Amino acid sequence: MAKPARACHVHHVMTFRSLYRHGFVRVAACTVRTALADPVTNAATILKTARSCHGQGVALAVFPELGVSGYAISDLLQQTALLDAVEAAVDTIVAASASLLPLLLVGAPIRHVGALYNCALAIHRGRLLGVVPKIHLPNYREFYETRHFVSGNGEVGGAVTIGAHTAPFGTDLLFAAEDRRDFIVHAEICEDIWVPNPPSGEAAVAGATVLANLSASNITIGKAETRRLLCQSQSARCLAAYLYAAAGAGESTTDLAWDGQASVFENGVVLTETERFPTEGQAAIADIDLDLLRQERLQMGSFETNRRRVARTWRTIGFRIDPPAKDLGLRRRVERFPFVPSDIARLEQDCYEAYNIQVSGLAQRLRATGLKRVVIGVSGGLDSTQALIVCAQAFDLLGLPRSGILAYTMPGFATSDLTKNNALRLMQSLGVTYSELDIRPAASQMLKDIGHPFSNGKPVYDITFENVQAGLRTDFLFRLANHNAGMVIGTGDLSELALGWCTYGVGDQMSHYNVNAGVPKTLIQHLIRWTIGTRKFPDAVLETLDAILLTEISPELIPAGEGETPQSTEAKIGPYALQDFTLFYTLRHGFLPSKIAFMALHAWEDAARGEWPVHFRPEQRKAYDLATIRHWMAVFLQRFFAFSQFKRSAMPNGPKVSAGGSLSPRGDWRAPSDGNAAVWLADLEKNVPNG
Repeated sequence: MAKPARACHVHHVMTFRSLYRHGFVRVAACTVRTALADPVTNAATILKTARSCHGQGVALAVFPELGVSGYAISDLLQQTALLDAVEAAVDTIVAASASLLPLLLVGAPIRHVGALYNCALAIHRGRLLGVVPKIHLPNYREFYETRHFVSGNGEVGGAVTIGAHTAPFGTDLLFAAEDRRDFIVHAEICEDIWVPNPPSGEAAVAGATVLANLSASNITIGKAETRRLLCQSQSARCLAAYLYAAAGAGESTTDLAWDGQASVFENGVVLTETERFPTEGQAAIADIDLDLLRQERLQMGSFETNRRRVARTWRTIGFRIDPPAKDLGLRRRVERFPFVPSDIARLEQDCYEAYNIQVSGLAQRLRATGLKRVVIGVSGGLDSTQALIVCAQAFDLLGLPRSGILAYTMPGFATSDLTKNNALRLMQSLGVTYSELDIRPAASQMLKDIGHPFSNGKPVYDITFENVQAGLRTDFLFRLANHNAGMVIGTGDLSELALGWCTYGVGDQMSHYNVNAGVPKTLIQHLIRWTIGTRKFPDAVLETLDAILLTEISPELIPAGEGETPQSTEAKIGPYALQDFTLFYTLRHGFLPSKIAFMALHAWEDAARGEWPVHFRPEQRKAYDLATIRHWMAVFLQRFFAFSQFKRSAMPNGPKVSAGGSLSPRGDWRAPSDGNAAVWLADLEKNVPNG
């Protein structure tokens, strides 16, 4: 009997909410309380943490170096009684792992062919998958590992027997999930990351996406930051996740101390870290994004070149995760505004850089052309405001008088007194040459000449009515530029270009140089706030900027009747908060719409509650449910992939600003003007529940 429609829908919603469905894998870097030279107790402690990880849906759990025996036990490492107990403890861990989800990476001293190795053991579902020996043995200052161990350098292609288990042995092992694409794990041990060419680098170019470090690493002043820098930079360089688990509580403090640092990094970003100096065990748990790593490698051709340059033979050991299909939440921060960091210090830095990129770009264009004047239309909206500010600063930088900025406000049939007065106040307070140029007479004449019903007194507010106004403004600006030997400064932003919310051949799409082309709408608001906060201009300017920020985003092309709501841009094309979210992950990472919707749901479902940074105003703190996200994503996909590329193919020059990408046909985004959105809409329709 077929399942009822309601049951099918509920199942669809629940599986949609599973992180494993969308290219994420949950991992844990674990530190535990060590019992010195007591493998039985250590095995029990490791398994207790492993079971906790299992309950949280973790697919990989990494434990510290020599965690089965303890690291700081000196010559006890070579005692037969201890090593026999280690092998028995490994048998215990392997047997107990049969019912556990995570792949366990456990550290232990292992005898092999008459020598002792410091090893990482990969254990999963009742199997010892493989054993990786440490290559780089420190033997300086407080370290004397060569007293006890031999290096695994050159150990490839072999096998080792530990207790009841025989498994591959060597530095040539990768552990690959057969049921999760690109979940390929490599293990290295402590000092291996401290050398100029870590083993994990070779593993990454061989395909490993998750690099694990089983570490002991005693703590001294400043060492934690060095570890963090090493691991973070390795994750960025290798376009990989990097897990670091250091020994902590219980290790011998005869001459050393331990801080139990456990961290997870991804492509240069710190996903999570534990508190240091714990008294008991703890785990840094995070959801890494395999899709992100795969896409980064796919887009960076030099990564593949490096692979071929250093290629060598690796053995791949397969295993299956079989993760739960239920909703496990999402253990990573998803920025609601990916173009706008929530960290205030980072936002300050981003705004400083974005602002100066725009200013220096325009200054260079003015130097190159030798022009002393620019022409700009100022509506009293966000985009033209930011462009005018950039013009003022570029002229200041070049030592040119601001009177060379010829700014015009050009009211049409729906221009409000509020926006017009804001535009006039801004131009006046900045000290530019300004004028009001009423386009209504010319627009009326054109509408009459083309036989539009509006010229006969009929309120027909169609696309022609709108574009006659938009087009005339641009015509005036270009002819004014001709007349005054200047260049037209474009004002349209990255978000408008993405959505095609710009009229072909007019000011928000066409200009001589567009300073805003690389700036998304959500960031422009913060650039203006940053300008206010840095007090670069007199109070009269800053007060007007604040008033502009509070104004509804509107093209102001269609008059509002008595009691009607004024024309709203976001009511037509969607909230810029959501559309910029989709734009970022489409442009920067090429994610599936269903994955972006999953991430948006985690970012926005509870957005109305919880902590918000002070630089986000109350009107931005809206929540969006899945049905709303799905609806506006469909609008985005249709406009971005099917309707708008021909406008972008003809866009003028302008500087790239955001690492999230640009839409220049000469730079980040090259696409056919006659493309379609079919495959993206199909994924949305099939894989995202409707409500």
